[in-house]
Amino acid sequence: MTPSLDDPIIRWRERERAFLMGAPLAVIPALAFLPAITFLIVFPQVAHGRVLGAVVVPACALTSCFGLWKLALGAVQKPWGIFNVLSFGTILVLLVIAGYTGLFLALMTLKL
Repeated sequence: MTPSLDDPIIRWRERERAFLMGAPLAVIPALAFLPAITFLIVFPQVAHGRVLGAVVVPACALTSCFGLWKLALGAVQKPWGIFNVLSFGTILVLLVIAGYTGLFLALMTLKL
């Protein structure tokens, strides 16, 4: 007997998988974005830092976008459950990370 796509266990597992894949893929690159900009592009601390930053920064942006897409899918699916709440909470954490990243980048441009 094959499971139906309308089975609540299947939908719950899909939401769980979306959260467990999306949260690390969204949060870790978002946390790495500001140090990558600062120490690789603005004030290069390693040899060929700007070239390395030209690869790392878009990679962080792409993986963070994919993780955010997974989180958004997990946050809006019905019926509501714990993974909806966890996905929504992770999205709120990403908003805070984006806020302080933007603030620090704005402050760095004022000091330059």
